[in-house]
Amino acid sequence: MRDSLMTIGRRRLLNLVGAAVASPAIIRDALAQMPQVTLKLHHFLSPVANAHTRLLVPWARKVEKESDNRIRIEIFPSMQLGGSPAQLYDQARDGTADIVWTLPGATPGRFPKIEVFELPFVANRRAVANAQAVQALYEAQLRDEFKEVRPICLWAHDHGVIHANKQVKSFEDMKGLKLRSPTRLAGEALKALGANGIQMPITLVADALSQRAIDGCIAPWEVVPAIKVQEAVKFHTDFAASPTFYTATFILAMNKRRYDSLPADLKKVIDQNSGQAAALLAGRMWDEQALVVEDMVTKRGNTVTQIESAEAARWQKATQPVIDAWLKSSKAINGEKLLADAKALLTKYDKA
Repeated sequence: MRDSLMTIGRRRLLNLVGAAVASPAIIRDALAQMPQVTLKLHHFLSPVANAHTRLLVPWARKVEKESDNRIRIEIFPSMQLGGSPAQLYDQARDGTADIVWTLPGATPGRFPKIEVFELPFVANRRAVANAQAVQALYEAQLRDEFKEVRPICLWAHDHGVIHANKQVKSFEDMKGLKLRSPTRLAGEALKALGANGIQMPITLVADALSQRAIDGCIAPWEVVPAIKVQEAVKFHTDFAASPTFYTATFILAMNKRRYDSLPADLKKVIDQNSGQAAALLAGRMWDEQALVVEDMVTKRGNTVTQIESAEAARWQKATQPVIDAWLKSSKAINGEKLLADAKALLTKYDKA
C-alpha cells in the first residue's frame, strides 16, 4: 500500500513539474492566438445589407487572416456606435471609430472634387469601372480632399435605378415625382427632369415609402432588398447603356492616428488590402448583386423598364445645365480638368 501511495505521489509530482515547465509555452501559444489590435468599423446599413455581408465582412476577415489574427475587426452596423450617417467621416477623423464606411455626399459641398463622378450621365454602368476610376483619381488628384483620415479606398457603385410607384418611360413621366436622392447633384438632376429630389439617408427610405412621404427613390439594385423597395413600389427604370443617370461615391476610411500606431507588419496588411485591391472588391460586389437583385425583382412580378439610347439622350440634354452649373462653381478646383480626367479614367477602366 505504501509503495502504491509513493508511486501515485511521484506521478503527481512529475505531472506538476511537467505542467510548470510546459505552461510558458502554453501561455505563449495562447497569447499568440489573441488579437494584438482590435479595430472598430462603423457604418450606417443593416447587418443584412449586401454591403455589410458581401463586402465589409469579407474584407475584414481577409485582413484578420492575413495578419495571422493579430488584427481583429469588430463591425458595428446600423450606427450602433451612435451618431448619424452624416457624422461618420468625422468619427473616423476624431477616432470615435477606427474605420468607417460612408458617402462623401452625405455632407454636401464638403468634398467638391469627388462630386465630379456624381454628375448626371458621367459614370459607367459597371461598378468595377467606376470603382477603379474613382480610386485612380483619388491617388492622382484628391488626396488633399481626404487628408484628415487615411482612406483605405474610394469607389462608386454601378448604374443608378429609379424605383417609383408609377412607370417611368420618359423624362416627362418624372414630373412631380417625389424621389429620395442620395447626393446633392442627383437632387439637382431630378429637379432638372421635373421631379422633386429629397435628400435623405438610405436608412430612412423604407419608412418614407410606407408613409407615402415620397413616391420612390433612386438607388442601385444592390441595396433594394435591404430596405424592401421591391415591396413598396412595383416599377423600376434602368438605363440600358453607359453613361448612367447617376452614381454615388463611397469611402472606407481609417483614423490616421490609429493607423500610425500599428507596427510596420500590420500596416503592411492594411496597405495590401487598400487602394485598387479594395476598390475592385467593392466594384465586383455591386455588379454581381445588381444582376441578382434585378432578377429577383423581375421574378416577383415588378416591372423593369429600360431606357434606350435615344431616350437617354433626351435625359442627358435636360440635365446638362447641372453639369454646366457645377463647372461654373468649381473653377477654384479646376472642374473642367477634373471632369475630363474622370471621363478619361472611366473610359480606360471600362475597357479593362
